[in-house]
Amino acid sequence: MNSTDYNSVFTKQVLPPLYIVVFVLGLCLNVVAAWIFFRVPADSALVVYLKNMVVADLLMLFSFPFRLASYLGFKSQYLDAIMCRYTAVLFYFSMYVGILFIGFISLERYVKIVCLSPSSSTTPSSRRRFSAASALHLFQSATFARALAVLTWGFLFLCSAPNCILTNSLSKNQNYTICMDLKTVLGKEWHQASSHVCVTLFWVTLLIVTFSYTSIARQVCKTYRRMRRDTSDICRKSNRSIISILAVFFICFVPYHACRVPFTLSQKNTSIFSRETSFWLFQIKEGSLFLAGMNVCLDPVIYFLMCGTFRKSLLRKLSRRERRRSLTTAQSLSNI
Repeated sequence: MNSTDYNSVFTKQVLPPLYIVVFVLGLCLNVVAAWIFFRVPADSALVVYLKNMVVADLLMLFSFPFRLASYLGFKSQYLDAIMCRYTAVLFYFSMYVGILFIGFISLERYVKIVCLSPSSSTTPSSRRRFSAASALHLFQSATFARALAVLTWGFLFLCSAPNCILTNSLSKNQNYTICMDLKTVLGKEWHQASSHVCVTLFWVTLLIVTFSYTSIARQVCKTYRRMRRDTSDICRKSNRSIISILAVFFICFVPYHACRVPFTLSQKNTSIFSRETSFWLFQIKEGSLFLAGMNVCLDPVIYFLMCGTFRKSLLRKLSRRERRRSLTTAQSLSNI
């Protein structure tokens, strides 16, 4: 099997323009998000987590041009070496960093709204709940969030770095089909083990996200109904935030993780999987990988809906720009 056996109309003609659109749109959105966020002080755990998500998205965007060049057929020994050793690893590394930070955000919101809400602490066992609340407050501190961020980046780096190191140079294997063909024996074992670890992290995070936001939605609606106020606007805003998080997971990440394990097994056990099966698993994997890459465009929606500071800063800057444009137009008309 040569390197062209996995090519198809889908990978050569459909995916490239889609990646171009996502790259341009994601770059614009995340540059604006970074420009706003890094003017905002990281005085809460939520802001710390969101800033780290912006960094992860920008790193993922850096890998897009190399993936696009591969789809368009720009083959060279050096380009393949860069892709297999670095940019492909960078893509997965940044994706799982972003996934874990979404999980941390979900837990932070759950602790704040469900565990530390006044209605959940004024019960007969209030003394016990107060002692638990004092411990839960730690999870909301910016210092704890920074320490958790460092551990997250460090752990995933240790999982990803061997995939760069345990890859042979192209000169040792000219008849390669995919990046797995360039790995050492230990590299293939490490790739499979790290894949299982990352997939497990995703499914655990998905359970956390689903549980957290289901509990939050129930708590918000129950609390405001109890207060007998018109809560339609509050519940609607809460539901928008919940739907945005769940949409990112179910649209972007679930399809890829549903097919990742069988695809990884097909790479390692070529004698068990037929050529046709491997071909179709590759096509499905590439399509679901594109959906995973779409999170660079959807994450800014999460920032806007969940972070009031980000939303106010963006709207304020847009209003200033609109006023400046109006003044410029008025001055131009007055000079006619």
